[in-house]
Amino acid sequence: MAGCLYQSLWNILSDRPVTENIKDYDVFYHDAVDTSYAAEDAIIRRGAALFADLGVEVEIRNQARVHLWYEARFGHPRAPLRSSEHGISSFLVTGTCVAIGSDGKGGYRTAAPYGLDEMFEGVLRANKLYAQRDLFEAKAESYVARWPWLQTVGWDDTA
Repeated sequence: MAGCLYQSLWNILSDRPVTENIKDYDVFYHDAVDTSYAAEDAIIRRGAALFADLGVEVEIRNQARVHLWYEARFGHPRAPLRSSEHGISSFLVTGTCVAIGSDGKGGYRTAAPYGLDEMFEGVLRANKLYAQRDLFEAKAESYVARWPWLQTVGWDDTA
């Protein structure tokens, strides 16, 4: 989900190797029954073994645990996420709120709560439902440093 999708697209649109500048590949799940670190760590370790031959970093996170560590890492409190889809819808930049996942029937589905247009157009708009200005601006600056053609919509211009 997220970075490996929109960053791959931005690389293609920039005539770059598809995996250039992709730090990691994120996998979300939501288990509100067991939000312990030990339970998440067991899933992370299983995933590490499963993905070891890929030669990339795969970051697995239980979205039901995000609120437990978010403030210590990012300096802002976070309300609990109700589902993986809720987590996807709460990314800092609306055009990066995208994921592909199983439909539970052997196929796949796309989650893009704000659509895909801004991702394809390279528009970086704050998701004001969830973003804090400092975090959004740092994220946008990081993206523009790697893909200079991206266009940031200023915080004050974002609805």
